[in-house]
Amino acid sequence: MTTTSTVPAVPSQRSVLERLLRPHSIAIIGASPQFGKVNGRPLKHLLDKGYAGRIYPVNPKYTEIAGLACHPDVASLPEAADLAIIALPAREVEACIAALGRRGIGAAVIFSSGFGEMGAEGKLLEQRLRRCADEHGVAFCGPNCLGFVNAFDKVYATFSQYADGPTSAGPVAFVTQSGAFGTAIAALATQRGLGLGYFINTGNEAGVPFSDLMLSVIEDPRIRVAAGYLEGIRDGEGLIRLAERCAELGKPLVLTKVGRLAAGARAAASHTGSLAVGDEVFDALLRQHGVLRARNEEQMLDMLEALCSERAPQGGGLGIATQSGGAGVMMADRAEELGLQVPELAPPTRAALAAVLPAFGSSNNPVDVTGQFVGNPDLLRESVVALLQDPQVDVAIVWLQLMTAYVDLLVPIFQEIRDRTTKPFVVCWVAAPPDALRRLRAEGIVVFGAGERAVEAVAALVRYHQGRRLAAGRRDERASLQAAVRQVEGPAATAQWQAGVQPTLQASARLQSAGVPMAAVALARSADEAVAAWRGFGTAVVLKIESPDITHKTEVGGVLLNLRDERAVREAFATLMQRAAAARPQARLEGVIVQPMSSGQMELAIGVQRDPHFGMVVMVGIGGVLIEVLKDVTFRLAPFSQAEALAMLEELRMRALFDGVRGAPAVDRAALAGLLSRLSVWAAAMRPWLTELDLNPVLVGPQGATAVDCVMVLEGPPAAPPA
Repeated sequence: MTTTSTVPAVPSQRSVLERLLRPHSIAIIGASPQFGKVNGRPLKHLLDKGYAGRIYPVNPKYTEIAGLACHPDVASLPEAADLAIIALPAREVEACIAALGRRGIGAAVIFSSGFGEMGAEGKLLEQRLRRCADEHGVAFCGPNCLGFVNAFDKVYATFSQYADGPTSAGPVAFVTQSGAFGTAIAALATQRGLGLGYFINTGNEAGVPFSDLMLSVIEDPRIRVAAGYLEGIRDGEGLIRLAERCAELGKPLVLTKVGRLAAGARAAASHTGSLAVGDEVFDALLRQHGVLRARNEEQMLDMLEALCSERAPQGGGLGIATQSGGAGVMMADRAEELGLQVPELAPPTRAALAAVLPAFGSSNNPVDVTGQFVGNPDLLRESVVALLQDPQVDVAIVWLQLMTAYVDLLVPIFQEIRDRTTKPFVVCWVAAPPDALRRLRAEGIVVFGAGERAVEAVAALVRYHQGRRLAAGRRDERASLQAAVRQVEGPAATAQWQAGVQPTLQASARLQSAGVPMAAVALARSADEAVAAWRGFGTAVVLKIESPDITHKTEVGGVLLNLRDERAVREAFATLMQRAAAARPQARLEGVIVQPMSSGQMELAIGVQRDPHFGMVVMVGIGGVLIEVLKDVTFRLAPFSQAEALAMLEELRMRALFDGVRGAPAVDRAALAGLLSRLSVWAAAMRPWLTELDLNPVLVGPQGATAVDCVMVLEGPPAAPPA
């Protein structure tokens, strides 16, 4: 009898991940009847939690486990299961992946350790595993991971302790690169009553990366909020796609990341290169794409609690009702630090409050309701309702403490406040009785145990919804920005240049054509040429040494200013050549750059850096030559719009300088933002070739902005088309 082997069609990534995370059948490779072991725990969880799909233990040592037929190997399985759980020694995993591919099983989760986390030898083993999986069409999570839980469908493909207790399904998806720490976060979420619909540990991420797993789970309509714990970035572009998709779906994404993204020490030719620290770039790109960043696991959970609320604040006006005047002041201070407003209440609101508050209470914001509400529940209820009805209040915090004997009184009050209002509010109950926390959370009322934590969570809620209102505009802008990038890419692909630091004349011309205002420049290879250039400009000039080996000219005394006559120009030429030769004997000296003296109200530095994880990143900062001292900088991923550039400027600590100081006129912010946006389009188009760019200083004032010096570093030019 002759059999014909056929290779199954390669399924789409989305369908493979659907089978991985929501399988109808599961094979457990290396299954054990000892349910306390790593290879026994998944079967125990699946049985105990009521998984409704088909389960196929695979282990040649047994014919039956827990009443289920046990199969000797993958080839003998009665069907191609949707998912395989691999709990084998590392040395056996590659062969297992090949067997899965031959059987038509396209998804796996690999518990096995002993791969990249073990050093050079383990990394080689991991690379072989990745190649084998690609060859056999198997997508996998791991290796060296705890696996995952899909609580909605009772899929417990894990040996984590998290699965031992109650794991109620809820609206939060949590994906973590850390197994142990991720389990701790999941346990804390359960304690707070936050249901995790998905809990996924990515392990070494040799297979499906963090961003793709999260992209799959946020498509589930049962998920409203996504959270992730990161120890490093392996797929920056995937993370940006994830953020954009979350914005499209209207689902908040909260990330906690530890460590730095820096790819390692390198000699940077520009200030941008030295200032583009990975973590700061990461922070800025999250803001750009509407992602919330939590400092730690507790703040992440605080944000998730607030974001699970179905009510959305329409602005940043915070109303505070408190049992303690001191607590109200503390929360108001923190709110203003975070950019929230604590507005004065409208006269009708103050009148309504005065009608119910005792004489020693306060009808200002924060509202001090005093402890009298214990004897008169109407006092608290009517005060908070009036506060939430004020037109300047978008969200409220109600602060109280202890009240152990009054839980039965207070919980119904908060329920009634919820039912009579439409705006979001949270409760800050310091030292709350556990029963109060449980009952409030069961009613969907968000509750925290400390005032500043409550304020920070509310600020995150406000930031998210403000960003969401801007997201639609960003999506509309994206198409036009990409079209602008394509217009630049065509000419760029036919240009020619030498790799390395670019000559100033060519770099300036390239940027000028991209719409970046550049100061006029001329190259002089002799004193006579310098004088001729000075005469041509007809005004005082600056001379700068020109050398591809000297990028920070001021460090070698390579800049001389305000040269007004022929003698000064000639002497300056000679001085610059001598200084450069003495300071850098091996440097190639091309001559000097001559340019007219420029003036501006303040100095900025603008630059571009090719980030190893995210691509082309644009920086702007205040300080000129002091940029690395002040470090007042911010970043955006290119390309971006003029509106995004204006938001960028608002993030600088010394942004008040743009409005003019000591009678000086305001800077033209719109012109500066336009420069940044046009530069970002050009930078995105030049991604294959632009390594870094520094425009420093950029002189800005009421008439706009002009870059008076630039350092541009390019890689090799595009390959010439075939003849």
